[in-house]
Amino acid sequence: RSSPVFPPTGLDKMPKQENGQKGDSLIQNDLNESFEEEVRAFLSDEEKLHLFDDLTKVNPVTTTTVLKCLQARYRVNLFYTNAGCSLVALNPFQPFSCLYSPELMRKYHVALRPQDLKPHIFAVAEQTYRNVQNQMEPVNQSIIVSGESGAGKTWTSRCLMKFYASVAASVISPKGSETVERIERRVLDSNPVMEAFGNACTLRNNNSSRFGKYIQLQLDRFHHLSSASIQTFLLEKTRVAYQAPNERNFHIFYQITKGATAEERLEWNLPEGAEYRWLPNSERNLDEDSFEVTRAAMCHLGIDRSTQSNIFKVLSGLLHLGNVQFSNPVDESQPCELEGETKGFVKSTGDLLKIPVEELLESLRIRTITAGKQQQVFKKACSRAECETRRDGLAKVIYARLFEWLVLVINESIYADPSVWTSFIGLLDVYGFEAFPENNLEQLCINYANEKLQQHFVAHYLKAQQEEYAAEGLQWSFINYQDNQHCLDLIEGNPLSIFSLLNEECRLNRPSNTDLFQTRIEKALSSNQCLSRDRFSKKPNFIISHYAGKVCYQLAAMVEKNKVGV
Repeated sequence: RSSPVFPPTGLDKMPKQENGQKGDSLIQNDLNESFEEEVRAFLSDEEKLHLFDDLTKVNPVTTTTVLKCLQARYRVNLFYTNAGCSLVALNPFQPFSCLYSPELMRKYHVALRPQDLKPHIFAVAEQTYRNVQNQMEPVNQSIIVSGESGAGKTWTSRCLMKFYASVAASVISPKGSETVERIERRVLDSNPVMEAFGNACTLRNNNSSRFGKYIQLQLDRFHHLSSASIQTFLLEKTRVAYQAPNERNFHIFYQITKGATAEERLEWNLPEGAEYRWLPNSERNLDEDSFEVTRAAMCHLGIDRSTQSNIFKVLSGLLHLGNVQFSNPVDESQPCELEGETKGFVKSTGDLLKIPVEELLESLRIRTITAGKQQQVFKKACSRAECETRRDGLAKVIYARLFEWLVLVINESIYADPSVWTSFIGLLDVYGFEAFPENNLEQLCINYANEKLQQHFVAHYLKAQQEEYAAEGLQWSFINYQDNQHCLDLIEGNPLSIFSLLNEECRLNRPSNTDLFQTRIEKALSSNQCLSRDRFSKKPNFIISHYAGKVCYQLAAMVEKNKVGV
């Protein structure tokens, strides 16, 4: 049983019926006029709109009436509104400490009927916890936190974790208090570490999660917090080597360059005022640049100072690697030459990553090919573009492995044998739908994940519910809903889809031609109604009609981003 939390995107408009006959058209026009009159009548009493704390009470339900109610509630600082079994959360974009105080947590926890209190994330959390306590089938519960970038998903997940940590701590027996407090502390300390290494400043959000996260809070038979586990997915590792205009790299890179002591700067080879190509907009100072908070949390998770220092050396090595530049050689059969001060950066990278400089240079500039029955080995000098791809690929792989290792360390500190716990509450924090002026492989993967989530929601909350009504013979006016299967077929379908064509393009042993790739996509998938392109743009692109709207994706660098250059 899941309890989704969705930021507002508006509900579907009433479905339009189409009929070619004139008589039916006149009737339809009369119905439309009558319906518009209902909408105007509903909206006429503006002073009462904020009283609708559940959007299922809104009548008629249209995008306009729903958004007007949400707007009215927002104006009087009511940021949560129920929508049947879901909760709509509006980001206030300013602190409201009273909304998340320990006293308010306690109020929702001890209430006889939390659902009778004002809509709140704590009401969802408490009801989920009680479902586990009452052993209601299915016993295990999950809360989905979804929405657009900047909607407040990370904050909401934090609040949920604090609530459950507080609830578990308030009902423990003295014997188990030490274990619960340790797990509680470490679960909460995982947040600043994961955010430092997995979040970044984007156009919309100073603390945007660039990975998906599923946290399982595991409860024993007394419903006390006994352990936890974290799974991550879709880390935007391309951000290490490429940052969009006015965006930044992951927070941790700025934390080490701004927060390191003089002694640490010397040890990590981070001179004050040094410039790094992969560290744009470093002059901006954000709350998320606090290095001490991250270090303290890492200590609480059992990562000692020596291990931390090694981690930061790796990160420094990646910054130096980003400054390595190549130029085309005079003789094409020879490896690319190193530009300017690049030799110094190569040496620094090798020293920090503990890689011999000669091996590092060979891996970046020489491609090894094994061919024939005799498994003969050939070595071929890479072009400048290939060298840059290999450099970026190395950085992405190293960072992704480091991130995976951190998750493993966190899990080891909060893990317990499955025999210790009997049920769990899952918190799924996923990327929100993204549509920027420039969209590429990252946005395609993020929006694909949201399409799958939308399909799950439609299947479980609309389709299944209405089929159940029909099976029971209930009188019910069926709601038309958008089926996004065509969109999913376009992205992931077999045998032909955007993903399959992209992977095939990556396997070809030649540089990718974006114009030809665009033609291949159009020719192979032209029958899918969700595919189009911006014919006025000079850049090769394709447009996908997602459930949340159309998004134009640029093909430039998409193939390179999908390749693993290591």
